[in-house]
Amino acid sequence: MSQPIRSALVSVYYKDRLEPLVALLKQHGVTIYSTGGTQQFIEEQGADVTAVESLTGFPAVFGGRVKTLHPKVFGGILHRRHEASDLREAEQHQIPPIDLVVVDLYPFEETVASGAPEQDIIEKIDIGGISLLRAAAKNFRDVLVVSSRDQYEAVTQLLTEKNGGTDLEDRRQYAAAAFAATAHYDTAISGYFKEKANSQQLSANSSQETPLRYGENPHQAGTFRGDLDALFDQLHGKQLSYNNLVDVDAAVLLMQEFQQGKPACAILKHTNACGVAQADSLHTAYLNALACDPISAFGGVIIVNKPVDKATAQELNKLFFEVLIAPEFDAAALTVLQSKKNRILLRQKPVDFPQKQVKTLLNGVIEQDFDRAIETADDFKTVTDSAPTPEETEALEFALKVCKHTKSNTIVLARAGQLLASGVGQTSRVDALKQAIEKAHAFGFDLKGAVMASDAFFPFPDCVEIAGAAGIRAVVQPGGSIKDQDSIAACNQLGMAMVMTGVRHFKH
Repeated sequence: MSQPIRSALVSVYYKDRLEPLVALLKQHGVTIYSTGGTQQFIEEQGADVTAVESLTGFPAVFGGRVKTLHPKVFGGILHRRHEASDLREAEQHQIPPIDLVVVDLYPFEETVASGAPEQDIIEKIDIGGISLLRAAAKNFRDVLVVSSRDQYEAVTQLLTEKNGGTDLEDRRQYAAAAFAATAHYDTAISGYFKEKANSQQLSANSSQETPLRYGENPHQAGTFRGDLDALFDQLHGKQLSYNNLVDVDAAVLLMQEFQQGKPACAILKHTNACGVAQADSLHTAYLNALACDPISAFGGVIIVNKPVDKATAQELNKLFFEVLIAPEFDAAALTVLQSKKNRILLRQKPVDFPQKQVKTLLNGVIEQDFDRAIETADDFKTVTDSAPTPEETEALEFALKVCKHTKSNTIVLARAGQLLASGVGQTSRVDALKQAIEKAHAFGFDLKGAVMASDAFFPFPDCVEIAGAAGIRAVVQPGGSIKDQDSIAACNQLGMAMVMTGVRHFKH
């Protein structure tokens, strides 16, 4: 049964497309309540309007922030026409029914997109309007709600066809659309505040800005917002660039895996390690790291976990590199290393890093926990007939640490305490393995007895078969493929050991 509309509350931001609906309401003698600019617009169409202030007996206050938030408005929408007690209360408090609510919310998203200042954006968060929509949608049994100017034409046609009334299912459909509109609106507001919070977190020290030589390329400006002085003392060299800092970040995160234990050295280029080694002395660790790929080491970033001594400094001084990071430098080592004018020397301070990673993406940001997990021998599950030897297990632990910090898809080949080669950033894991094998051979490494680490599972046995043919004797991988058994069987056939960790370390 069609239910007639006798009264309507109309309060919209955009007035375009509203005229035909106003004309229809006027034609059917509907009592119209309205506010501010909407009231003036309706009056200009020749329709009678009752100001909401006249209904409530209370003026709009706080610059228009509070207009419709009143029991006489919400009571008129929410009271149940089929409940005798509601009807008695409405009569007692002189609350007239409101059968139609037409609200076009403040343009919050449009204001954000315009680049307006925050004060203007906050003022475009609709409070009364969204409350009116929710109230009318909740009481759809008695009230029709129109939540967008895109609905004006359709609702005008509906009311024309049904002689100024609506059916229950009509009202239910418009209620669903209203709740969808309020959900979208609240999501947009929530997203804005989350982005602002992340931005403020990232620039908590916005007064501490370090201008960079340039961004990723010379035509891009670059700035670091944060307290670099809390992380490093720059002892020598030119101004840091954007790319320097990106590589420094990758180097620091990688060396966190080797903070304890033997002296360690890592050489990075474009955020990937081209040499990593541990040894009984820092001098040997550096030489072993350099041997991995002396070509890529040229112009790279180097990090060590122990103070730099004179002997190590003298070896380092033979190589052109951009940045050297160490917890300390001997005085004699500094004298040697400062002989090159532009070489950047950073003394790293102990500092707690954030627990979250935040990155701008598309028109927003993405956030994730840092990958703090690293698997050791205690986490290895042997899945082959033979288990890795103690030396192979040590090598697998070492390889996995490097693998975690290398761009996916990646394969890492290593011996205990030394990276031999890696395949990085490949679209195929097979290509990554082939790249690693080729590089290892190019720099004179015999892979017989070496180990292999993969950042994700093997979908086919081909990687195992290629590695086995190259002399690899043990493999660590997360597992989880529906064809894990194929790789396990290939290892058994080739006499190789395989362990699984259950933990993937993609790095995009």
